[in-house]
Amino acid sequence: MRLQGKTAIVTGSSGGIGARIAKGLAMEGANVILAARRKEKIEALAAEINERGNGKALAVPTDVANRDDVEKMVLKSKSFFNEIDFYINNAGQMLHSKVQDGHVDEWERMIDVNVKGVLYGIHAVLPSMIDRKTGHIINIASVSGFEVTKMSTVYSATKYAVRAISMGLEKELAKTGVRVTNISPGMVKTDLSSGRVPTDRTPLQTDDIANAVVYAATQPDNVNVNEITIRPV
Repeated sequence: MRLQGKTAIVTGSSGGIGARIAKGLAMEGANVILAARRKEKIEALAAEINERGNGKALAVPTDVANRDDVEKMVLKSKSFFNEIDFYINNAGQMLHSKVQDGHVDEWERMIDVNVKGVLYGIHAVLPSMIDRKTGHIINIASVSGFEVTKMSTVYSATKYAVRAISMGLEKELAKTGVRVTNISPGMVKTDLSSGRVPTDRTPLQTDDIANAVVYAATQPDNVNVNEITIRPV
């Protein structure tokens, strides 16, 4: 219960990594806001977390690519739990990424969710965190933000952007009391990676990423874990 009394927003929490992050934070006593598009999924997860009786959960249907949606979600979160201590930018899209194939609609969706969605969330919570001199932004990027394959051009570009946002924001917020962590997972076994899991190694599990988030979130206030990269063996 190291996060008792704290509140965290987890985007993309209707399944996979996001759902497991939300459970991990709630197990540590944090209240969690489940922000995702799939209303039935996040409501079921909220019920599961609330039944366990550690941290409380609130489901707020949200499209992170819609700035108005994100701002309304943050306002609703504050009305229930007062201030936001952690904002976990987990929502992501991994769609067709080869430039020569010309899937422009899919590129735009990845940019809207993976880049704009991250910025919209930060924009909505950051002023209050700076005013309070405390808070923590945790961005879920990808090892694709370090390495580009011929199949990942556009997706990798969006994850490079998440890493750049994380690195720049950490410098902007030095000495404000607000921490920034960038977590870059390798291939994780989820619906998002369905059909893409390599056969030559055991993929990561959602627990592996959730544990990294909890690790970063439970460090002393004077410790800022900036970058965590997690790869399968």
